[in-house]
Amino acid sequence: MASYHRPRDLGEALAVLREGAITVIAGGTDYFPARVERPANEELLDITAIAALRRIETTPSHFRIGAGVTWTDLIRADLPPCFDGLKLAAREIGGVQIQNTGTIVGNVCNASPAADSMPNLLTLETEVELASAQGERRLKLGEFVTGNRKTLRRPDELVTALLIPRGLEASRSSFVKLGARRYLVISIVMLAAVMEEQDGKVAAARIAVGACSEVARRLPALERALLGRCWDRTLAAAIEPSHLAGLSPIDDVRAGAAYRRDAAQVLLRRALETMGEAA
Repeated sequence: MASYHRPRDLGEALAVLREGAITVIAGGTDYFPARVERPANEELLDITAIAALRRIETTPSHFRIGAGVTWTDLIRADLPPCFDGLKLAAREIGGVQIQNTGTIVGNVCNASPAADSMPNLLTLETEVELASAQGERRLKLGEFVTGNRKTLRRPDELVTALLIPRGLEASRSSFVKLGARRYLVISIVMLAAVMEEQDGKVAAARIAVGACSEVARRLPALERALLGRCWDRTLAAAIEPSHLAGLSPIDDVRAGAAYRRDAAQVLLRRALETMGEAA
């Protein structure tokens, strides 16, 4: 018979992971829908009772989003402008019930190409904090998620937090998502931007597109092209088709590859025009 573990401290959770293969759940909003009409007979480690993981903390160097932090926790948190884009994404993740239960870290670990957190977290230069009975390590988010439903988390490890550098806190951010309807929908294309302004010009730009590749992708060529441009609606004029060359959209039931690529360019234009208006 499968076992269910719900520890109250991190050390106990890591001891359970050390004993062998087990599925980690927090909100379970991806795990349980995938098992409709069949029993959930796997070994489960439920981390929702570990209070230390349910915090958003500010350290001298980072903002720390614990593994148990839900989308609603994030929406309600008093955070600087660099998190505005991630909060916009949070408000479009399922319905309120999903937002109350699902976690940001769970969305990352699920590693879906359409994970709404990924473009935002990439533009926020996020690091992933992992812990095991042997110790801790950190990985850049772009290294941690390696493909569709694939990460570098070892079976004996638990992702304990996401770390966002404090140096970005004054940046402006945005998020745009295209789906078949406004809410309760899997993304066809989504885009996040985190940008810094100095003396009316773009001092730094970080832009990422999701649902157009196996993993979300930054657009480094476009980021470079935006540097030094006037911070106004003309930011969108910097976009060229070649800036999207790193994307590899697919045809599926939600949209075709060509449509996704065209839609990504339209979303880019809208996002940059909107950010330029905020000067």
